[in-house]
Amino acid sequence: MKKKSILLSIAFASLLNAEGIKSVEYINLTKISPTVAKETFSLNEDEELSLVKINQAVKDFYKYGYFEDISVQNDNGALKFFFKEKPSVANVDILGYKTRDKDLEGLKKQIGLSKGTMYSTEKVKKAKEELLRELEKEGYINSVVEVEVENLNENAVSITFNINKGDEIVIKKVNYFGAEDLDNGDFERVTANKEEEFASWFITQNDGELKADQLKYDGKRIQELYFENGYIDAKVENPFLEVDFASNQADLDFYIEEGKQYYTNKIKIYIQSELVKPKFFYNELKLKEDRVFNIKKLRKDAEFIKTKIADLGYAFANVTYDIKKDEKNGTVDIVYRAVPGEKVYIRDVKITGNSRTLDRVIRRNIYLAPGDLFSMTDFKESRNKLARTGYFDDVRIEQKRITKDKMDLVVKVKEAPTGNIILGGGYGSYDKVMFNASIKEKNLFGSGIAATLTADLSAVETKFNLAFDNPSIRDSKFSGSFNLYNVEDEYDKSYYDLTKKTKGMSIGVGRAIMRNLYAGVKYQLDFIKEDYEYSLNYTGTQAVDQDYTSSSIIPYLSFNNTDDYYLPRYGMKAGTSLQYAGVGGDSKYIKSKTYFKYFYSLTDLYDLDWIFRYRSQVNVLLDRGRINQGDSLYLGGTKTLRGFKSSAFGPQDPLIEEPYKKMFANSLELSFPFADLTDMRWGVFYDYGMIGQNSFTDIKRSSVGAVFEWKSPFGPLQLVFAQPIDDEPTDDTSSFEFALGSSF
Repeated sequence: MKKKSILLSIAFASLLNAEGIKSVEYINLTKISPTVAKETFSLNEDEELSLVKINQAVKDFYKYGYFEDISVQNDNGALKFFFKEKPSVANVDILGYKTRDKDLEGLKKQIGLSKGTMYSTEKVKKAKEELLRELEKEGYINSVVEVEVENLNENAVSITFNINKGDEIVIKKVNYFGAEDLDNGDFERVTANKEEEFASWFITQNDGELKADQLKYDGKRIQELYFENGYIDAKVENPFLEVDFASNQADLDFYIEEGKQYYTNKIKIYIQSELVKPKFFYNELKLKEDRVFNIKKLRKDAEFIKTKIADLGYAFANVTYDIKKDEKNGTVDIVYRAVPGEKVYIRDVKITGNSRTLDRVIRRNIYLAPGDLFSMTDFKESRNKLARTGYFDDVRIEQKRITKDKMDLVVKVKEAPTGNIILGGGYGSYDKVMFNASIKEKNLFGSGIAATLTADLSAVETKFNLAFDNPSIRDSKFSGSFNLYNVEDEYDKSYYDLTKKTKGMSIGVGRAIMRNLYAGVKYQLDFIKEDYEYSLNYTGTQAVDQDYTSSSIIPYLSFNNTDDYYLPRYGMKAGTSLQYAGVGGDSKYIKSKTYFKYFYSLTDLYDLDWIFRYRSQVNVLLDRGRINQGDSLYLGGTKTLRGFKSSAFGPQDPLIEEPYKKMFANSLELSFPFADLTDMRWGVFYDYGMIGQNSFTDIKRSSVGAVFEWKSPFGPLQLVFAQPIDDEPTDDTSSFEFALGSSF
């Protein structure tokens, strides 16, 4: 600022005798346009010179952050601004730290320096400090960051950060002094800094690496854990870290005063009785009388009361609570007080971030519209419904209060890539060499219509498919779908090969019955040709090739209240359908299919991004006069029973065996994040399935394994490693398979 003041004084000295402006010239100005420059200096030609306005203009130019020096000269009314611009950053290198390009790009954004940004010594200083903080977070103590700045020319510099990572401190021992009723295992569930475990290199073991930035929070986490277990007098001092720099090892000490454990005595809720009866809440509270007090349950109950009141339109209801402690008896009384305030109505719904998706497509997925009375449940479920569309990477809905009884909803979305063109291939244990080509668009022209054209070729299947799906016809509650396909499957049996060719189409219409519940009906028409080729040494009776037609009506119900399209963490999916074959055609049967999927995140319980998943399906086939070979139920593959080949269990001999008519399969899975990548996960699973001709229990099999998931640019990708538990020598097993375009 001292330099600027001197320059301004010199400039003003040359302007003292000026009377008017003949011209204005901006010299060496490239960072901003002439239009912006004229707007910044508001005096025009023929106007009288104003030192105040020139002074303000120079200050305003400096605010852009693009200039090192600005001077002003006046030559008999010809005004000239001379600019010396700051150089731009042409290149940033970070050496000695991250190696992956993706990690480096993220790090450059984090420190605020990347190609094209404006160079300044202050920015470099802040970037260096941020790198040191990041190194400390990862447990590197006494790291050194050296900076080299190379002037490429007057307008560009190259910056190199040379990092010498300090010693990585490993915690060999964690002491919890004063802890009696809770133990190390309890604390390790909530703390970031943990004691090194045996085989620390394995992904499930604690590596003991110090996370210095988390030390100040670990004590609070332990104290919160005590509060959740009823120890409301518990005190935890800031931890003490003793480091042996000779071995780069440390001991970490926590000093704890537990106090006594309290139980919940009485719970009272005070609210206007004409608004809602307090007794309405008591049975729904998570905190129960005569049980151990839990601060987390207390907060959830307060949020539950607020949500129920907000569902009546009181968007800004305030719920407070008091904890009245009885030290002598070791009990607490809880008193909730709810002040509803005014009923709030929606004034407007504003949408931002959607450069492609039409506003009306977003609005039809929001349960609140202008003029509606606010509802907290509608507010939360609107976010979930938008996330389930799969059109967006991120969805946020914010409340903006306008008056005491009016608010705007601001919907902020970050659009996801919804279309792709795929040319790919691979190799699977069952399908052998595979080739895939597809054009998929989940949000055609931003309308919400899904369109797919695919071709899948492998050793056992050739499939061509054209499909359209409109989830909301003319923004109504009605949906529609159309599917045209040509499929050729090959089944390699012990003494014959079966080639099944299916050409068909389906058309359907559905309607939203209530929130998250849909009903509809489809018509499906298939033209099927079965060709049998027997081995030369087979002398038994051979099945005859056959052509037949299957014409069916399929009514269905489906339910979905999950919170995301690709990666649900909460909610369930369920559905049932009844295929009635015999509306013309040759096949005559009824096939019932029912499925259920449940998702639950363990974040609330353990502060870990683990997801518990369960799925089950029950299929039943009823004979109405003719069931063909291809109409039978089958078990095996990634969708029913992993560890066994697709259709591993079903009729093997079409002349001897009857169709399989009953099938049950279910899966338990626990999913974990893979390293720090949010788009990759891994999990462990247990599958169990049953199938039979007239009983569910004719064949029973199970398997365990691991699965890796990646939300790739081509769609969800799964790599499945499975091991059958109770397989028999004649079973068609499969230890590895991958699936593209499908998820749990």
